[in-house]
Amino acid sequence: MKDILASIVQGSAIGPASYVVTASDLYPVSAGNVMVKYADDTYLIIPASNISSCEAEIQHIESWASVNNLALNRAKSAEMIVVAPRSRRSVESPPAAVAGFARVDFIKALGVTFDNKLSFTRHIDEVLAGCSQMLFALRTLRSHGLSDSAIHVVYQATIISKLSYASPSWWGYTTAVDRERIEAFIKRSVRQGYRSAASQTFADICSAADNRLFAKVTNNSSHLLHCLLPPKRTQHYSLRTRPHNYQLPTKTSINNSNFIIRLIYKYNCYH
Repeated sequence: MKDILASIVQGSAIGPASYVVTASDLYPVSAGNVMVKYADDTYLIIPASNISSCEAEIQHIESWASVNNLALNRAKSAEMIVVAPRSRRSVESPPAAVAGFARVDFIKALGVTFDNKLSFTRHIDEVLAGCSQMLFALRTLRSHGLSDSAIHVVYQATIISKLSYASPSWWGYTTAVDRERIEAFIKRSVRQGYRSAASQTFADICSAADNRLFAKVTNNSSHLLHCLLPPKRTQHYSLRTRPHNYQLPTKTSINNSNFIIRLIYKYNCYH
């Protein structure tokens, strides 16, 4: 048995909390850059106008890690150039900004895969492949005598949960083809008896998830996403009650599928 002199204990109950405390003073050094941290996942977001700051940011992270008895593993770090989705302009990728970082076309962030054009088709590919494998387990349970009603419960708890995981983050970016593929998989499951024909469509499931999250964000000023809401507008007239009183942000090719933007516009109506 040896003493642990560095790092966070992998798999321990206090590991994530310990890293959150440790990384609480880690911030980008250049204005305009953003650092997103969740447990031991850290993402540095640098706009094109700040590309010259990449090396300085990485050096700052390595210096911070050294002070905290940690180390940045460059072999497990990657760089991805994100371009506007559905853009018709040809974008020439700049040379590698940081030595030793692999440049990738897609990454998996907290279990959700997306590519450099903010497409989530690969994520849907992976999830549908996993769900198809899970159907084998349901067939096995059925062969051992599990009732149809119980099969439906297991399907909801496993496959629907897997399909809808983090749906507010990616549902708005899906194409019609992506959505049709998911609905086709679920319809096939209904025909095979794994899911009730009276169950919600997947679009309704995602819409309900959107509504629940948006209600939590708008009603709780301490919610992690509350800071992303636009400012509230001042009313000088007596108007009918609205679902929300936030200013409408400008839509762009990048943000019009964003969860906050989608829901702000969805609920921009009078009661």
